[in-house]
Amino acid sequence: MEVDPLYQIQVVCLCCEQSYKTSRVRPSFKKAIRMDADFCGHYKSVNPDYYVVRVCPFCGFAFTEHFSERMTPEHRKHYYDKLGKNGIAPDLTGERDWNRAMQSYKLALLCAQIKEESHRVLAGLLHHIAWLYRYAGDREQEERFLRYALEAYVKVFESEDSALNNARLMYLIGELHRRLRDYSQAIFWFGRVIDDKKIMDAAMIRACREQWKQTREDMLEAKLELPDEMKKGGL
Repeated sequence: MEVDPLYQIQVVCLCCEQSYKTSRVRPSFKKAIRMDADFCGHYKSVNPDYYVVRVCPFCGFAFTEHFSERMTPEHRKHYYDKLGKNGIAPDLTGERDWNRAMQSYKLALLCAQIKEESHRVLAGLLHHIAWLYRYAGDREQEERFLRYALEAYVKVFESEDSALNNARLMYLIGELHRRLRDYSQAIFWFGRVIDDKKIMDAAMIRACREQWKQTREDMLEAKLELPDEMKKGGL
């Protein structure tokens, strides 16, 4: 018997507080066939990233499990004034294709801005939108949203407690700089992880070494002048 890759979970809307069911992908279907260096997964069949956002079929409010649970009366009023006044909520609780997934993320981004969510939440949504454009082969829009995501990740680094400024975040900032061809900043951020003796995350240190070398190859391919520390080809 063939197993349906989707199953439904019960959630409560943060805005109107009504309960509804929305689809998720079974864990057994979440294995990526390939993973890009910025953690974008590529899947053989159903893409679990399409189902991250929960969209209320009653009021249309879109959110993820990373949103804070607090929703002030001012936030609700702002949402209904700006988006909810249309009165017709999209039903995105079932199966989603690329277009429905993009609709869910862009709704969640608007809702996150209205709700004044953290830079970390905004960065995640912007990064996922960039991935969706990558799946579609739209390089211009992908890079546009990668740049927005990068700005938000840097704000996370600058504003959150130093204990949360982890190696993975610094690696990600470096990798997005590399993808946007800002190679000097990519080298800077990868180097911070590699050189910081307090960082004990061996996997991220290794990843930063690999992407430092990849950045060197990118610069050579683009016929750019290498900084002194890169001319020898090793760390």
